[in-house]
Amino acid sequence: MTSTTHSAAPISYTFAEVDGVRVFYREAGERSNPTLLLLHGFPSSSHQFRQLIPLLAEHFHIVAPDLPGFGFTEVPAEREYVYTFDALAETLGNFVEALGLKQYAMYVFDYGAPTGLRLAVKHPERMTALISQNGNAYLEGLGDAWAPIRAYWAEPSAANRQAIADAVLHLEGTRWQYEHGVSTPDKIAPESYTLDALLMERPGNKEIQLDLFLDYANNLKRYPEFQRFLRETSLPTLVIWGRNDPFFIPPGAEAFKRDNPNAVVELLDTGHFALETHVDYIAKRIIETIRRAV
Repeated sequence: MTSTTHSAAPISYTFAEVDGVRVFYREAGERSNPTLLLLHGFPSSSHQFRQLIPLLAEHFHIVAPDLPGFGFTEVPAEREYVYTFDALAETLGNFVEALGLKQYAMYVFDYGAPTGLRLAVKHPERMTALISQNGNAYLEGLGDAWAPIRAYWAEPSAANRQAIADAVLHLEGTRWQYEHGVSTPDKIAPESYTLDALLMERPGNKEIQLDLFLDYANNLKRYPEFQRFLRETSLPTLVIWGRNDPFFIPPGAEAFKRDNPNAVVELLDTGHFALETHVDYIAKRIIETIRRAV
């Protein structure tokens, strides 16, 4: 285990051997503090929380894993891992068990939402609060940018699969996801999208991502289950989205209030990766939300 210091709080970078996978994760803060589980999205990793963790570590015990297929998590070939969102959630559940996390708030973003909400549905008693940052759970939250992927769902042909790869799985496609809808794209740190794109170039990783794009259709089938969880638990919930996100659009944020009238919905003038432009404000709102839960 190694650690470095940002602000006043040390961050550890280490691995947990769970589910036949070597899960990389970042951890910070005292374990006696309330736990906050940070779940990243496509095409990033726990690296997307590099600025957020130091702002929260004095208040919470922070745990931020890299999901299989992302970041520095290692999946041995002999594991014969099948990349579906059910599988990601299974690995995440084993990871949480291995770390002995009994209660936690959850921050979900993009792919982190269908993965984390599966865990929340399985163990609602463990959840203390929910923060959704462009983490969708409603059909109306899917924007027009999903059109090529919907075509792939309807006809998972080699041509449609290749069209997704050509459009998204490269440096410029990744950079576009970070900069689209951002009024000052020169404020986006280039190491963010560059690291994501570099890790995507690992042997076999693009096929993994294409498998997950195809399986994302199964998340839509789980939306009623996720919505029932939101309705039945009425957790302290902050829905804080970049309003200019082409993938997950504002109606998906507003829909959270339909099932949890106590949910607070805020739309920020930014894009998909809202932490790149609004990390200080989001950190402040997270602290306020979780304090309501404890």
